[in-house]
Amino acid sequence: MKQVVGSHEVWVGDARDIATRGEGFDAILADLPCTGMGALRRRPEVRWRRSLSDLRELGVLQREISDAAISILNVGGVFGYATCSPHLAETSIAVADILKKHPELEQIDIQPFMPLGLKGGVRDKSMALWTQRHNTDAMFLALFRKIS
Repeated sequence: MKQVVGSHEVWVGDARDIATRGEGFDAILADLPCTGMGALRRRPEVRWRRSLSDLRELGVLQREISDAAISILNVGGVFGYATCSPHLAETSIAVADILKKHPELEQIDIQPFMPLGLKGGVRDKSMALWTQRHNTDAMFLALFRKIS
C-alpha cells in the first residue's frame, strides 16, 4: 500500500515483496527485525523472551528482506544492513553470508564516516556500537555498494 506523507511516498507492507513494485533505488536502508539483544539495558526482559529458534527464524527473515532489497538496488547504489543486536549471527556472520550470496556487492568501509566520539565502534568495516563503550544500545550497520 502506498501512502503520501507530506511530499514523500511511504510504502507499507511486507519488505520481502518490495521487488513486486517494479522500481529500483540508489539507496536502501534495511533496519531489520532482530532479537533486540542490543537494547537489554533498557529492556532486560528481552533475554527471557527470546530463544534459539527465534534467532533462526529471524535470520531467515533478515536474509529474505536483504535479498529483496538487493534485487532492486541500482548498480552503484548503497545497501545498509542495520540491526539492534550484537549477536554474531545477526551481524558479522550475516555480512559474510550477504557477500557470499551476492558477488555483485562490495562492502564499504564505514570507518571514514564514523564520528570521532565513537572510537572503537568499527568491527570488520562495519559499525558495531556497544552499550558499555558508547553509552548507546548495541547497534550494528554494514554498508554495501552494488558494483554490477
